[in-house]
Amino acid sequence: MRLPAFAKINLSLHILGKRPDDYHELRTVFQTISLHDTLEISITSRSSGSFSMHMTSNDRELPLGRENLVLRAIEAISPEIGFTGDVRVHLEKRIPVARGLGGGSSDAAAAFIGMLRLTRKNLPLSRLMEIASGLGADVPFFLFGGRALAVNRGDEIYPLPDAPQSTIVVVSPKDIGVSTKEAYEWVSAELTKQAKPLNIWGFCTLCWSRPDKPPKVSNDFEKPVFSRHPRLEEIRDGLLKRGAADAALAGSGSAVFGIYRNPAQARRAAQEFPEDSVFVVQTLTRDKYGRSLGWRATA
Repeated sequence: MRLPAFAKINLSLHILGKRPDDYHELRTVFQTISLHDTLEISITSRSSGSFSMHMTSNDRELPLGRENLVLRAIEAISPEIGFTGDVRVHLEKRIPVARGLGGGSSDAAAAFIGMLRLTRKNLPLSRLMEIASGLGADVPFFLFGGRALAVNRGDEIYPLPDAPQSTIVVVSPKDIGVSTKEAYEWVSAELTKQAKPLNIWGFCTLCWSRPDKPPKVSNDFEKPVFSRHPRLEEIRDGLLKRGAADAALAGSGSAVFGIYRNPAQARRAAQEFPEDSVFVVQTLTRDKYGRSLGWRATA
């Protein structure tokens, strides 16, 4: 089975404070985009109870052992669905790593979906999300796709109405990578010590009550990340000067995205960053996301 694993951007990302479990309390709005990796999975069932995994990739720097999220996802879901046998995976990477685009989390979610489809098994969505959350805070979102509000660590998902399709220019600097761990370490103490979290539904209504006309994008990671990598701020400002309706850091960085209403203008803007990896893509609705994966998240 061959499945796309789509990237995401964060249309808004607010860090409210540090939780007792040492994670940060978030309010964020995810949006899937058409940039994607491709995951190929094949299985051979065995009744003997033995289990093995083998993985290859076009990305020579990608770890292919059990630290890889794809293999961790397969290992986590196999006993839940009673699968024993051999699993072979090939991952064709296109989403840049450590750029805040959620590639690893999306690959893991695609592995879940692939295993469920290949074995023709089902799990309750609540259990699937619990397993996904154990792998990473962004993984549950990729069981839904489209546009969604995420709270707590970013792993509690509330699907939102889809907005009209937009063209997105993603600029990924080849020489700058920011890990999620680094980004959180850089967030200022003042930012993470707000006394009272925002009301979940108030945040949702405030930010995305009009899907046809979303408000200005925002990302609390921008200040600490831009202070250490000024070129990322230059890229954001460059996208705005080249006609983007809005622009921001993608997730924890270091990719930067611009939202364009005119696809031709987006393609022209993309040519202005020849030293970087640049992708001109589209936003994906939840329905199109699900049809591309042959999957719909249901209770």
